[in-house]
Amino acid sequence: MDGVPCLRVSQRHAQQFRRCLQSKGALDLSLCLLKHSDDTVLLPILPSSLPQLDLQSLRAMVASDSACEIVWRQSHLQSKKDRGQKRGNKLEEILQELLGSHGERWTEELRGDLPRSFQRHGDLVLLGDNCFSSPLWKKMDRQLWSAVVKGLGAKRLAKMSRISPDGFRSPVVTMLLGEHSWVKHVDNKICYEFDVTKCMFSAGNITEKLRVAGFDCRGETVVDLYAGIGYFTLPYLVHAGAGHVHACEWNPDAAEALQKNLVANGVSDRCTVHQGDNRQLQLCDIADRVNLGLIPSSEEGWPVACRLLKKTTGGVLHIHQNVTTPLPNTAAIPEINDAIQGVSRKAADREVWQTWADDTANRITSILKDMTGVLWLTNIQHIEHVKSYAPHVHHIVLDLECRPS
Repeated sequence: MDGVPCLRVSQRHAQQFRRCLQSKGALDLSLCLLKHSDDTVLLPILPSSLPQLDLQSLRAMVASDSACEIVWRQSHLQSKKDRGQKRGNKLEEILQELLGSHGERWTEELRGDLPRSFQRHGDLVLLGDNCFSSPLWKKMDRQLWSAVVKGLGAKRLAKMSRISPDGFRSPVVTMLLGEHSWVKHVDNKICYEFDVTKCMFSAGNITEKLRVAGFDCRGETVVDLYAGIGYFTLPYLVHAGAGHVHACEWNPDAAEALQKNLVANGVSDRCTVHQGDNRQLQLCDIADRVNLGLIPSSEEGWPVACRLLKKTTGGVLHIHQNVTTPLPNTAAIPEINDAIQGVSRKAADREVWQTWADDTANRITSILKDMTGVLWLTNIQHIEHVKSYAPHVHHIVLDLECRPS
């Protein structure tokens, strides 16, 4: 057939289907999805994956009431590269006009000083630190930022320089254009509001938030040891149906945003916010599930999590960690270099993740025994890959079941 194979799904389930297709290696990541006016979305599929694609299995993974079908899009789907170039070209054209009005010439050096990526939160664009560093831009002052928001289709503009060493992982953000710095971000029908100058938002964790949303936590007491503005607390409450969540957060600005988000999403009656150091938390023997969503490591919170688990029935720990895979020294043997690509590389990564998970399970078992005086059994339920920071640094989550014997 001519055209691009796509999976047509409802807009309500689009993110879940997208995640499933991506986990199966079936999503064409080079093309943009397409939204229709009938509240359906077309997700581009790699033609090579079609024979192995089981629609019934996909529906079961997403929701019992979900629907999907294979369709062939005859007209061209825009590539992500083309979309980025189109936006970049518009910004470049506007800035060239601005420079010309100041009697300045456009150069390749200035082109290289444009933002290659940025975060978008509603009508606010948050730039990184690696752009508009040339002294020439400083002459433009407010005119420059007005041109940038026009080129990027925004109304407000901010720039982040680094993460503050204040212990709260607070961003160092300067508002360049706009009267206020509070923004609204919607993921999977959950509304997150926060101040971009005081709180971080990790868009890269969307797959893990979707996974948490798929848990069945009805009747459970969950403790989120590193709640932030509610990245995981809200999915546990809104979608997973947790009976009650104790959300711990030591950054007062993030705790303020979390309180607002609980109210905005209508779940404040099922959550208790504990602002301060979770190691001082005056709770124990209450949790069916503990979320330890701190990277690069949540190790300092392991004893706290073990103390929180119900002593008679135990529960599940979701332990986040950045795990580094050693890079083999194969430069002198091209054949070996080729062999470790693709499937072999993934297998090597998973072996390292498994080793870390086994070691973590043993350490948690030891902590629980020392704490309670009885033997506990641990079971590695699942190891989830969230994202990669480099070819050899991976953010993973270990689902560890812990039961007293």
